[in-house]
Amino acid sequence: MGLTDLQIKKLKPKDKRYEVTDGKGLSIRVKPSGDKAWFFRYQFDGRPRKMLIGEYPGITFEEARRRHAEAMLDVQQGIDPGKKAKDEKLKRIAAPTFKDLLDEYWKLELSKTPTAKDRKRLVDKDVMPAWKSLKVTDIRRRDAVLLLDKVRERAPITANRLQGVLVRMFNFACERAILDFSPLTGMRRGEESSRSRVLIDDEIKKLWNCLSIENNEIDIFHLTKLAIKTILLTGQRPGEVVSMRWDQLKDGVWIIPAESRKNREENKIPISPMMAEILEQAKKYSYGSDYVFSSPQDLKRPLTVGALANSIRRHRTQMKIPEQFTPHDLRRTLRTRLAEIGIDDIVAERVLGHKLQGILAVYNRYDYAVEKRQALDRWENRLRELIEHTETKSNVIPFDRRDSK
Repeated sequence: MGLTDLQIKKLKPKDKRYEVTDGKGLSIRVKPSGDKAWFFRYQFDGRPRKMLIGEYPGITFEEARRRHAEAMLDVQQGIDPGKKAKDEKLKRIAAPTFKDLLDEYWKLELSKTPTAKDRKRLVDKDVMPAWKSLKVTDIRRRDAVLLLDKVRERAPITANRLQGVLVRMFNFACERAILDFSPLTGMRRGEESSRSRVLIDDEIKKLWNCLSIENNEIDIFHLTKLAIKTILLTGQRPGEVVSMRWDQLKDGVWIIPAESRKNREENKIPISPMMAEILEQAKKYSYGSDYVFSSPQDLKRPLTVGALANSIRRHRTQMKIPEQFTPHDLRRTLRTRLAEIGIDDIVAERVLGHKLQGILAVYNRYDYAVEKRQALDRWENRLRELIEHTETKSNVIPFDRRDSK
């Protein structure tokens, strides 16, 4: 008749370990400590073998019998179930975890991309806590869907950026023979509405004045203030600004190397007088760092874009700017203002470092260095007008009709 679940529960430990059989080679072993485990004893190639099925009660009586039946079927088919289980265990131990995959992806590919640190930061924050120890082969599409949904509830755009990183990671895993197929293939991104925030004249004036080093009422780290100003003044990407190095400044030009840029194309930004003033101020606070805008925690690292965004978010109300804005919105503001002051679209796009489109990208190899300097000089003049503008009071005394009576 074999064992019953009640009998198994009632098995008590003795001075020495012992086994109780269920029949056909399946037995349960009881240790003096009270621990119980399922075993399958069988013959293979004329030799006695013993296979651990699993610990009880983690492996229930019903599950033990199911696994026992599968093992017996393997024996009948000429397969050693014990060796099969051992090989699968070794294979599983050797299979990389998600952390292993991230480390390999960072070393061979991600670290060489312009936005490497920002993209890795997304994974470290929202994926590693949940997936760090998971085997890559065990991660299913549903796992990714639920994880991204959770992030999307908090930050829809961040979820899309994270999804992009994960899609590439799992494709990388396929290329490295970790996976046969990516569970994220064909996954649609969430909808995004393009931002259109552009600061108006009064907001630009308030922001610039609040970012003055002499303004002690706005408690923002000095280099953070200067970095935010630089975005508005040059229109470069926040990540490119915070990563600015002193050795990139040569002969009145800021040279952003191709490997640091999103489109893998070098961009040369003329240094205007106001930009030169910012650089002189930055020297006082970077304390010999290779970075113009070094981190206050570690001079070997630059500020992060997140630090700029957090400073704006925390102090926007204090700046008396009603509507929220981001560091990237300052880049859009610069581009819009270039159009307003009559800068040709091609020149404005080259200032921002955008590639020319269509046939122009193939045949027009002109660098527009002179035109870019002229454009930024005109923007600087306009910016000075905005930040120095004050309303003048009229000297005319209003005439009150009652005085004539």
